[in-house]
Amino acid sequence: MAGGKLSARQKMINLMYLVFIAMIAMTMDKEVLSAFGAMDAKFESTNEFTTASNENLLKGLSLKAEEKPAEFRVVANKASQIKVISDKFNAYLEGIKNDIIKGGGYELVNGELPAEEMDKGDYLDEKWFTGDRLTKPGQAVMATFQKYKDDIKAVLGDDVTYETAVENFDKRFDFSDIKPEEGAKLSYLDYNFKGFPAIASHAKLTSIQNDVKTTEANLYNVFLGNSLEEAVTLKNYQAIVIPDKNAFFAGEKFQGKVVLGKYASVTPVKLNINGNEVSLAEEGAIDSLGNARLNFTTGSVGENEVKGTFTFMEKGEELPIEFTGNYVVVPRPNSATISADKMNVVYRGVVNPMTISFAGVSDNNVVANATGLKKLSNGKYEMRPGTGREVTINVTATLDDGSNVSDKKTFRIKDLPIPLGKFNGQIGNAKLPKSNVEIGRLSADFGDDFDFKLPIEVVSFTMKVPGKPSINVNGNRLNGAAKNALRSARRGDLVQFINIRAKAPNNPIRIKPPTAVVVELSN
Repeated sequence: MAGGKLSARQKMINLMYLVFIAMIAMTMDKEVLSAFGAMDAKFESTNEFTTASNENLLKGLSLKAEEKPAEFRVVANKASQIKVISDKFNAYLEGIKNDIIKGGGYELVNGELPAEEMDKGDYLDEKWFTGDRLTKPGQAVMATFQKYKDDIKAVLGDDVTYETAVENFDKRFDFSDIKPEEGAKLSYLDYNFKGFPAIASHAKLTSIQNDVKTTEANLYNVFLGNSLEEAVTLKNYQAIVIPDKNAFFAGEKFQGKVVLGKYASVTPVKLNINGNEVSLAEEGAIDSLGNARLNFTTGSVGENEVKGTFTFMEKGEELPIEFTGNYVVVPRPNSATISADKMNVVYRGVVNPMTISFAGVSDNNVVANATGLKKLSNGKYEMRPGTGREVTINVTATLDDGSNVSDKKTFRIKDLPIPLGKFNGQIGNAKLPKSNVEIGRLSADFGDDFDFKLPIEVVSFTMKVPGKPSINVNGNRLNGAAKNALRSARRGDLVQFINIRAKAPNNPIRIKPPTAVVVELSN
C-alpha cells in the first residue's frame, strides 16, 4: 500500500469535519451541537477499530522479524518506536479532551458527552489565547504537536523509501499559520480552536487522534510493503462512498459518488443504493475512472447510513462489493442572527456597530439591507439611523442548492440622551473657590453609562449670581460681565449655570440642552 496517503474513509471524515466547522455561526443550534457530538462518537468508534487493526499489523511485523530478521528486523523496530510516540501523543490529546470536560464543568451522561450543553468555548479561549497571541499553555500545546511530528520523522529518517509517506504525513499534520480569505494570518490553534464551542474542539481533538491512528496504520503497511507484493485482484479493493459534502439540509438532494479504493479505472456493471437499483446508462452516471454518481433525497436530521452493492466483472463473472457510508443531515437555517454590538437599540447621530450573519451560510452568500446600514468586513456592519422611530434590517442568504432564505429584525431608533453639564469636570453640584470659578470651564458629556463615544462642546450658557441679573455667555468660560458679577458674590453663595447649549463638532445632530450646574463658593 502507498505509505502516508489518506484513505478514502479518512478523506470522508476530514471533509465532514471541515463542513461542520463552516456551519458554526454566532448562534449554535442544538441540532448542530448534537451533530458534533455524533461526529465525536463516530471518530471514537473509528479510533477503537483502527487501534485493534494496528495491533494486528504490529504483531504481524513482529512475527515477520522473527521469521526473516534480515528483511524485517529494522522495520519492526521502527514500528515499535512509532507506536511509543503515537501512544504518548494520543494520551496527551486525551488529556486535553479531559481538561475541556473538567474545565467546562461538564458531566458525561451514560458515558456520552453532553453535546448540547457544550456550546461555549471560553475555557480553551482563556487558557490558550491572550489577545492575538498564545499563552504559555497554548505555546506548550503547539510545542508538543511539533515534537510529535519531529519524533515521527526522526524514526523514518532520510530513507528515500519513506519519502512519499513523509510528504503525506507533513500534509496531514500541517501546523503552520493559516491565511484566511480576509484578515491577517492566524496560528494553527487560533484558526482551529479559538471561539469554537467546546464540543467542536473536543471533536477536532478526536479527529487528530484519528489522524494519529491512521498514520500508524499507513506506516505499518509501508513497512510491510517493503518486501510484500501487492495483490491485483479486485477482491482486495473496497467500495467507498464519497459525498460531495457530508452535511446536508433536510430535504436537500444527496450528491456524491461511490468509488473503489485506489480509484481503480474499472467500470461497474450494477449499482444498488439503499435497496434501489441505480441506472448506470444515463449520461454522467459513470465518469472516466469508473466512479458512479449518487443522487437521492437525504434522510431525517441526524446521522444517516447509505449502503449498497457495487458490481464489477472479473474473469467473466460478476463480483459484488458491498459498501456502507454515513452522512449527517443538519436542519435548514430559517433565521438570521442580527445583533447590535452595543445594545438592543440603535442611536441617531452615532455609528452603531453591528454583527449580521446567517447560521450555516458563509458571509459571501449573505446580503443585509436597511436605511443607513453599511458593510465593513466579514459579518461586520455599521448603522447610522436617519429619521423615524424604527429601522428594519432585511437579511437574505443563498444556500448551497441555490435557494434563498430570508429573515428580518426591527430596531428602535432613540435620540441621544441628555448630556450631563460639568464645571471643571464636576457634575451637578460643586464647591469651589471663587478664583477657580473665575478661570473655570463648562463642559458636557453623556456619562459613563452611554457606550458610544461622541465628543461635544459647550457653545453658550447663562450664569446666575445671587442679587445680580442673569448674564448670557457665548463659549464655555466666563466673559468680563460674568467675572464682574462673580466678584460681588460672597462665601456660601450658589452660582448657577443654566440654559447650557452644546454641539457635536463635525456632526449636524441636535444635542439636547445639558443639565444645569450649581457651584457653591467656598471663599
